[in-house]
Amino acid sequence: MANGDWLVEPFETHRSHLRAVAYRMLGSLSEADDAVQETWLRVSRADSSEVENLRAWLTTIVARVSLNMLRSRNTRRETSIGEHLPDPVISPDAGTDPEYEALISDSVGLALLVVLDTLSPAERLAFVLHDVFGMPFDEIAPIIERSPVAARQLASRARRRVRGAPVPDPDLRAQRAVVDAFLAASRRGDFEALLNLLDPDVVLRVDGGTTRPRLTRLIRGRTAVAAQAGGFARFGGSVTPVLVNGVAGAVAWTRKGEPFAVGSCTVRDGRIVTMEVLADPERIRQLDLTFLEAETPPS
Repeated sequence: MANGDWLVEPFETHRSHLRAVAYRMLGSLSEADDAVQETWLRVSRADSSEVENLRAWLTTIVARVSLNMLRSRNTRRETSIGEHLPDPVISPDAGTDPEYEALISDSVGLALLVVLDTLSPAERLAFVLHDVFGMPFDEIAPIIERSPVAARQLASRARRRVRGAPVPDPDLRAQRAVVDAFLAASRRGDFEALLNLLDPDVVLRVDGGTTRPRLTRLIRGRTAVAAQAGGFARFGGSVTPVLVNGVAGAVAWTRKGEPFAVGSCTVRDGRIVTMEVLADPERIRQLDLTFLEAETPPS
């Protein structure tokens, strides 16, 4: 039996785990899928006769692939301008499925992925593999061609940065109540209500991509963010509540029933501390919104 033949079933068993590793490394669903596919191509051609821990072996390979992709992508983005948001993972507001849970477990919200994007590729790999997936530094070190001590230092440096990522309130119903109140206040044009729902240091990130570059912006402070909230009113009631990376969010629709933007809010202590809005039509078309197809967008 060829090496690839007997590996098919075990590989599929670990596919969700490998995709979760790649997603945390890359912040892109399509690139994560590409990394998993490349991992399969490599393992199917490799000699696995002496592999004792298949999961660890596969994790090492997908980490190497993701690291190479991340380095290449970061080089291409050096000349890019504006905010770039990671791909959101969307599920119905009422619940999730196992694949979704694998992708967004360990509080891997968009706000955290934004912070991970500020790390160097080696820092990100060391943090993700050790702090999220529990891989020892002596196994991480060869991947980044550093010593275990250096790998530990990289993870420690990343950890200090990650501590600045806001942690949302655990109660999803409470999160939803705050987000719904924010959307209602924006439709009414109730500026005072908006201020009360926003943290004084709230950060709004909007990614319009190359198609809508004028929408791309980074805004700090509740007064400035509240002033921008009037833009949400253009959608009227055409908003569908969803979970975005495990926190309360929404899909905003055009009058033609097409998704215009996907937004998530990190709610802490009853106020919104970060808002991430993806308004890039090209990337929105790539998102899995099939679970909304049976529903009619609210009007």
